[in-house]
Amino acid sequence: MSAPEHLNALRAFEASARHESFSAAAAELHVTPAAVGQLVRSLEEALGTPLFHRGTSGRKRLVLTEAAQRALPDIRAGFERLSVGVARLKESSSAGVLTVTVSPAFAAKWLLPRLERFQAAWPELDVRLDASTELLDFAARGVDVGVRYGAGSWPGLVAEKLLGEEVYPVCSPALLRQNRRPRRPSDLRGLRLIHDRSVDARLGFATWDAWLEKAGAKDVETKRGLRINNSASVLQAAIDGQGVALARSIMAHDDLAAGRLVRLFPEVEFPSVLAYYVVYRPECATLPKLVAFRDWLVREASARQALTDRT
Repeated sequence: MSAPEHLNALRAFEASARHESFSAAAAELHVTPAAVGQLVRSLEEALGTPLFHRGTSGRKRLVLTEAAQRALPDIRAGFERLSVGVARLKESSSAGVLTVTVSPAFAAKWLLPRLERFQAAWPELDVRLDASTELLDFAARGVDVGVRYGAGSWPGLVAEKLLGEEVYPVCSPALLRQNRRPRRPSDLRGLRLIHDRSVDARLGFATWDAWLEKAGAKDVETKRGLRINNSASVLQAAIDGQGVALARSIMAHDDLAAGRLVRLFPEVEFPSVLAYYVVYRPECATLPKLVAFRDWLVREASARQALTDRT
């Protein structure tokens, strides 16, 4: 029996032992039960010893021989190590590709305006950006690293805090020219409020009700207004003069710096309980491309914070 035949026969044996059935093993391996039985018999002939008890009346499940029971853990361990080796080969084959997942809003307002600096520093890496609000399965989707917004806990992923943020009202300069500038939070009465619905408030996401309570203006009506489920679109609506938005400082920073938006009531401090985290699988922590991107993100975040402190 050749090496490939040995491998196929061992796989058929392991699957049959795990399922205690040739039919179930065949379904898993996408072959016929007869093919699985033939592979197991060929392995028995090559080894010179039976692997399953046959002819046992009344038994519907396969029963391993004592020799097979002793050998099975090592065979399973071998397949597990083989899977790890194949995974490492896949990682090597995609060493020049970095797959990153972020939300569409974070991509538009923070990452994409800065990404050229990473590409200039690491020209040998091709970045594949998966802009999605879904909580992706990193292993299944081949994702190397991501940035997620939340409380910092995602099962199966390492999470390192990247950016904290404040929440505050913003509007366009044009809106201020059309209306008298509100001097107190209570002056927001009569202005359209733009609500960010991109994150569930039950997770601690800041809402107009929470901000107004902190600002001592609970009598401002919040039931009406424009509701949008994308933070970048919330800011764009404010830039277009459609109302006053409750902005996240990370998203709004560049628009404020460019004069497209104006911050209102800077004396009211409202830090968010949520933050941005770099996330990745623990087994990928030492991949050079992941380390390069993570370290670059941290440098960019530190530079942004230093600029904010100076202003």
